Amino acid sequence: MILAVTTRAQAARQTFSDGTTTTQKVNAVSQLVQDHQSDPIPQEEKITVFNYDDLRRYQQNDEEVKQIIEQLKTPKYKQLYFLKDELLMRRQKPKLSVPFVPAGKLRVSILKAYHDTPANGAHFGRDKTLKRIQERYFWPSLHRDTKNHVKSCLPCLQYNHSRRKCDGALKPIKPPEGVWQLLAMDYHGPIIPSSARGHKYIISITDIMSKFVIAKAVRDNSAKTAAEFLQQEVITKYGTPRCILTDNGSHFTAMMFNNLLKSIGATHLYSTPYHPQTNGQIERFNATMDAKIAVLANERKTNWHEQLSFVTFIYNTSVHATTKHIPFELMYGRKPVLPFDPQSSVVSTMERDEYLQYAKDYISSLTQDMKRIVLNSQRKYKEKYDLNRSNPTYSIGDLVLVKTTAARNKFSVRNEGPFRVQKQLGPKTYVVEHVRKPEYQKQIKFYYF
Repeated sequence: MILAVTTRAQAARQTFSDGTTTTQKVNAVSQLVQDHQSDPIPQEEKITVFNYDDLRRYQQNDEEVKQIIEQLKTPKYKQLYFLKDELLMRRQKPKLSVPFVPAGKLRVSILKAYHDTPANGAHFGRDKTLKRIQERYFWPSLHRDTKNHVKSCLPCLQYNHSRRKCDGALKPIKPPEGVWQLLAMDYHGPIIPSSARGHKYIISITDIMSKFVIAKAVRDNSAKTAAEFLQQEVITKYGTPRCILTDNGSHFTAMMFNNLLKSIGATHLYSTPYHPQTNGQIERFNATMDAKIAVLANERKTNWHEQLSFVTFIYNTSVHATTKHIPFELMYGRKPVLPFDPQSSVVSTMERDEYLQYAKDYISSLTQDMKRIVLNSQRKYKEKYDLNRSNPTYSIGDLVLVKTTAARNKFSVRNEGPFRVQKQLGPKTYVVEHVRKPEYQKQIKFYYF
C-alpha cells in the first residue's frame, strides 16, 4: 500500500505567505509531492523562542506590517487592527486581541511549537492546532499554513489512523466466458473447536461465473491436502478448470500443488499479497458459511463438519444476490429439486440429441443473461465505490510512505518511510528506495480495492 507524504520544508516552501509560490492542494496520505529538494530529508528549522519585544522588532522590519500601520485610520483597517505599546494587534471575536505575526521564521516556529512539541501541541490535528494558535496569534494565511503544516508532518503520517476512504478505484474481475473457466480456491481456518473427527479447516473452491461452491472439511491445510481435494473432489467430478485463483499461502505456492496444475494444463493465478479482496468471492462464501454452520451445529459445535454439506448444498441451490440465478442451475442446466419438494408421479422423457440441444441452449441463455446482470451490477457498484475516492498516480522521484505489514503493537509505526519511487514495473507496481537507506529497496503494489 502506498501512501503519499509531503515533507515539512516542502509544505513550508509552498504555502507559507512569503509570496514565493502558490499553495498546492494536497491530500495528507494520497497526493504526491511534486517538487523535491536535492536533499532527501530537508533539515528542519529550529524553533525560534521570542517574546513581545522580539515580536515588536520583527514587526518594525516587516513591509506588510508597515503598510497596515499606515492605513490604520481608514475604516477598513481601523475595525480590524490597532496599536498597543507599539505592537500591531488584531481584533478577534469575542473581545479578544492578539498580536500580528509577520512573515518569516516566527510563523514557522509558532506552528512547530503548537503542533510538534509535547507540552504545546502533542501532534494533535488541524482544528485543535488552529484553535490553539488563533487564541494567541494572527496572520492572514494562518488557516492555510496550519493545514499544510499538519498534513506535512511526517510523524503524524506514520502513526495516525487513516479515517478516509482508501485510495484506488475499484477494478472488478471481468466475468469469464463460461462456467468452470476461472475458479477461486482457499483454506478457511483453523476452526475452533475442531470437529469430532479432528477436522480443523475447510477447503473450498468456487466457480467465478456460476458461483457454484465445493467445500470439504479437512484436518490440515497442507499442499498435499489441497492437491488431493483438487483431484478427488473437483477434477474427477466436474472436469479440469482453465484457471485457478489462490492466495500466496505456502500450501498453494508449494511445488507439489503447482506441478499438479501444470500436469492438468491449468493456469495458476495468485491474488495480491495482503489484499484478500482479490479473492473476495470465496471470502464472502466463508463468511456466510460460518454463520449457517454455527446455527445448525450442536451445542458444543463439534459436529460442524456434518453440517458443511447441507450449507453448501443450500448455497448452491439458492438465487445468488449478484447473478440473480441459481448456481446449481447454471452448472447442470436444470432446476434443483429439494428433499421436501412435491414431485409428479409422471416421468417425461426426451430424445438424447434433443435434450443435449435443449440443455446447451438453456445454459447458454442463462449464461448470457447472468453476464449482463453481473456487468451491470459491477458498473453500479464501481460508481458507488469510486465516489469521492482518489485514484492517485505516481511518478519517478515521488516521495511516498509504505504501509507496514509486519507484526506491530499499539505504538508501532503504521507507515514507514519516506521512500522515493525509483521504477514503475506495471500500472500500479513500483520499486521504491528509502531516502535515508539507499540499500533498502522494496517492490510494492498500489492496491485496487
